[in-house]
Amino acid sequence: MDALRTGRSRVRRPVEPPVADDMKTVTLQIASLDEIKRRARNAFKGKRQGSRIGFATPELLFRLLTAKRWELIRAMTGAGPLAIREAARRVNRDVKAVHGDVHALLKAGILQKTENGLVVFPFDTIHVDVILHAA
Repeated sequence: MDALRTGRSRVRRPVEPPVADDMKTVTLQIASLDEIKRRARNAFKGKRQGSRIGFATPELLFRLLTAKRWELIRAMTGAGPLAIREAARRVNRDVKAVHGDVHALLKAGILQKTENGLVVFPFDTIHVDVILHAA
């Protein structure tokens, strides 16, 4: 822990772990079409954008990322390509239910399918970037 001095008291805050250069992070964000176009223009200019998946509204993002799907992603992180049946076994769920979740995550681009039909979560971490504004 890193200590900061504030007057006479000490405030403790956790020290952020170092991030490896080879760590692959995907950022899930709420983004307008204009924002997505701006990032695409910057990417064509050679500016690094990172892996991002945009959602039009927070509701769409949170409808996709249910607790069961988060659990599935967590179980698949670092596991390499898996059959849907193996993914279901790792989260102790019905294969049919996991099949539906896998296909929703594939459609959103969070999971990917390999050439031999297995599914993989190709990232090490997920960063969710959401700002809630007052109505």
